[in-house]
Amino acid sequence: MTLAGQVALVTGASRGIGRATALALAKRGAHVVATARSQGGLEELDDAIRAATGQGATLLPLDLVKEAEQLDALGPTLLQRFGRLDLLVHAAGLLAKLTPVAHIMPRDWNESLAVNLSACWRLIRTADPLLRAAPAGRALMLTDRRTEEPEAYWGLYGAAKAGQHHLVLAWAREVASTPLRVALADPGPTATNLRQVAMPGEDPKSLRQSEQVGEWLAAQMEAGFGNGAVLRA
Repeated sequence: MTLAGQVALVTGASRGIGRATALALAKRGAHVVATARSQGGLEELDDAIRAATGQGATLLPLDLVKEAEQLDALGPTLLQRFGRLDLLVHAAGLLAKLTPVAHIMPRDWNESLAVNLSACWRLIRTADPLLRAAPAGRALMLTDRRTEEPEAYWGLYGAAKAGQHHLVLAWAREVASTPLRVALADPGPTATNLRQVAMPGEDPKSLRQSEQVGEWLAAQMEAGFGNGAVLRA
């Protein structure tokens, strides 16, 4: 399907895969609503979109942990502003401290679940009515192989992402009788800041680049995908 004229909400859009996906969707004609914590990063994205398309994005600086209530209001805000929401890409994520499970601190636990799980739940709650009403709504949430392959010291991150994984697939079953299609997308090892922190000795040039993943995600939106699928780059 053509993405021209569609409204696309992208989280984590100030850098990495979120930024690359927002730019790729804009190049395909979608109007991007970009949200992230960094105002400066969002403004740089807007400059890139304007340079590529001649049209700007809608920027919504938002801290998923500290401004959860504003996240709840996102759906009604989009309805008032645009009257629709067609596409959702949830790329925001947080790499929790890599530590033994027995050493996880409450503050780290709460922050990881807030970003990697609760934010997804809040996004689904606020975006579901608009996406169901769209002629061909699409939602992609980024996942990680750690949800299926537990690793020592990755317990906190893996548990939060596994919760999101389950939540999204349950949502997919609930919308099966509607035009909305919901899926998870695993980009695999990608040269992002999150990856660099986790694997500081790794050569970023040996990995898939964010721009490649962004193009892949935008192409999935354009081509369509099976409801409840787990897409792998």
